[in-house]
Amino acid sequence: MPWKPRKKSETGIYHVIVRGIGQQDIFHEKDDFQRYLDTTKKLSQKAG
Repeated sequence: MPWKPRKKSETGIYHVIVRGIGQQDIFHEKDDFQRYLDTTKKLSQKAG
């Protein structure tokens, strides 16, 4: 049975999970992880 979509947070606070199924790593290259961090930081600053 598929998961139901999560409701939009009223506070705008979300928990970001950075693992794959079975707690597998999803970043195998340092550059990929750095891009994730840069993107997260940019979006966080944009959202305030």
